[in-house]
Amino acid sequence: MKFVLLFGPQAVGKMTVGHELEKITDLKLFHNHMTIELVTPFFDYGTKEGSRLVSLFRQEIFEAVANSDLYGMIFTYVWAFDQQEDWDFVDKVCNLFESKGSEVFFVELEANLEERLDRNISPHRLEHKPTKRNVEWSENELKETMVKHRLNSSKNEITKENYIKINNTNLSAEEVASLIKNRFQL
Repeated sequence: MKFVLLFGPQAVGKMTVGHELEKITDLKLFHNHMTIELVTPFFDYGTKEGSRLVSLFRQEIFEAVANSDLYGMIFTYVWAFDQQEDWDFVDKVCNLFESKGSEVFFVELEANLEERLDRNISPHRLEHKPTKRNVEWSENELKETMVKHRLNSSKNEITKENYIKINNTNLSAEEVASLIKNRFQL
């Protein structure tokens, strides 16, 4: 099994690249908002109960997939490198898949702020992420989070063998998906 962790800041294109990678491989996309959007009609994600339910659903899906005969999964994630709990989450998920014999691939996306602000209001993003449809709130959250947290890794911070960092500011999602597929022979 293959587990692709596709990470980077908000609106960098993780979900869109994930959809394109899913089209050209046998990987299944599990973008982080799938569970957020499921829980939000009942409890906001930032609340204790909302966060608990999102974590619970994600963990159950990870375990089911890791124990399945699926080819693999893509999971998208906003990783705050300055937050130990994010490192712990990544380790926990990757260890689960590795303990079942899966190969783990780290794909980091980065793009400039102007491009991310444009992508933040793209029809594809808004279609799949209803909680982002309040564009003013979403844009403010994107900017505030960028100041508050470090959402891309520093040079040599990720030492995994199966790792690639792609600046996709001027690349289409199809181009990025093709780069990932070819780099890791997915």
